Amino acid sequence: MTRASIEKGFGTLPPKRVSSTSRGQAYIDRLAESESPAFTARRARREERSGLSQDPIVWARARGCNVEDVDGNRYVDLTSGFGVAALGHAHPEIVRAIGEQSEVLIHGLGDYHPSDKKIELLERLVAMGPWEEGARAVLSLSGADAITTALKTAALKTGKPGVICFSRGYHGLSYGPLAACAYAPSFKAPFLEQLNPHIVECALPGSLADLNAIETAIRDDIGAVLIEPVQARGGVHIVPPEVLRGLAEICRRRGALLIADEIFTGLGRTGKLFASAEAKPDLLCIGKALGAGMPISACIGRAEVMGAWGQPDQIPMHTGTFFGHPLSCAAALRSLQLLEENDLIARAKELGSRFEKALSGFDMRRSGALIGVVANDRALRIVSALLDAGYLTLPAGPDASVVQIVPPLTMPFELIDGFAETLRQVWHA
Repeated sequence: MTRASIEKGFGTLPPKRVSSTSRGQAYIDRLAESESPAFTARRARREERSGLSQDPIVWARARGCNVEDVDGNRYVDLTSGFGVAALGHAHPEIVRAIGEQSEVLIHGLGDYHPSDKKIELLERLVAMGPWEEGARAVLSLSGADAITTALKTAALKTGKPGVICFSRGYHGLSYGPLAACAYAPSFKAPFLEQLNPHIVECALPGSLADLNAIETAIRDDIGAVLIEPVQARGGVHIVPPEVLRGLAEICRRRGALLIADEIFTGLGRTGKLFASAEAKPDLLCIGKALGAGMPISACIGRAEVMGAWGQPDQIPMHTGTFFGHPLSCAAALRSLQLLEENDLIARAKELGSRFEKALSGFDMRRSGALIGVVANDRALRIVSALLDAGYLTLPAGPDASVVQIVPPLTMPFELIDGFAETLRQVWHA
């Protein structure tokens, strides 16, 4: 019998420390000899800043809300694997969908001879778009891929290379998105000469009055405005809906396309299907939770905007060997079905409200079940202490000043109080 079958309830259990980290440490030593030194250096900087070890745990298995490391210690995952496991890890219906698909077709011929699952997923996605006039979509593998699609689409449609991005914004690290990444200058400084020079960074708007500066910044060469309706990695900074609507109006007036980066926030995380839907952006990018653990993303856009790819006098193409991969499409289709069947959008609202109540007294920012607890220069130490206590959280913000809480939307409510009590203990330690 497997350990998973012996341990009843794994996936909904509180933390449990059962051993030392001797095996995990051996893995970390091996990791330092094989992975990019960028990650080792980053951990060293954070260790120096926090005064605590920033060594990772090494995951061995995960289900629901629980993660187990190679030493057998059990954790409650309040990161959802960077927001991917909105349904919880290894949801049985997702596992079944992947298994069934693997028995009939693992890999197809991409866009040349597409699979049935790719076509079904495209139909499902365009039907979800917020545009009455219809939509088209492009599938890819990662959030950065989807943003790349959106940036290329904007350039094709407007003929303008410029992009407005926003302070603390994070859109991925491949070259197109990296140019518009305002999260940390060090991420792109060594590559500036290879990146799009037509980038204008603005402060993230928090009120309608802030939009005046953005409209002024939309020069004649600006073809796209790229924004996260809620900055997740940036520290859970929320753009009010009326501000998003106002920004969309400015974009229409100035001939630029509004791109909503909903890689993290889309598909229910904020208590809405899409946090930007009321603004009706021209292009909408989703990922993370879409594949429920499988790599897949999508750029969905107004049909008229996406029509720029079909201009008869041009032959642009954007594709990849594994775009629309049958296994990922099968997982995504089942993920979207479960999102609707289990009313997880409503559950995100309730889950977030319960966290807010349990964490009363803390300085926090929240949109649905995306929560940031402001800890300033203590955030790294608190995240480390929570890990020692069996709770996985992440530091957020360019200065790592926020403790980010992103629970699986299926998380049992009874686990919240235990986390809140632990956070208070480590906060006052």
